[in-house]
Amino acid sequence: MNLKPLYDRLVVRHLEAETTTKSGIIIPDKASEKPTQGEVVAIGDGVVSDAGERRQLSVKVGDRVLFGQYAGSEIKVDGETLLVMKESDVLAIIENDIAEEKAA
Repeated sequence: MNLKPLYDRLVVRHLEAETTTKSGIIIPDKASEKPTQGEVVAIGDGVVSDAGERRQLSVKVGDRVLFGQYAGSEIKVDGETLLVMKESDVLAIIENDIAEEKAA
């Protein structure tokens, strides 16, 4: 994939939403919400301040992030649906410990 976002934008790959609850109930695709977690696959160079200095982004490639349900714009690249969003659309970076607990 040769996609380089500009400024404070980043490209995110959706992570699949859980289809089973903790109690074992299977959630059908139509009833489940759009996934709000993803993996950052590309980032821009950062925002240029009024003073002309470039501020680097807080997220980096490979980070798992949490974002709003309607954040970003969907695009298709090589048959894969990705999201392009601003850094301000990211609500949180998911630390490895939390992600591992949720998977277990």
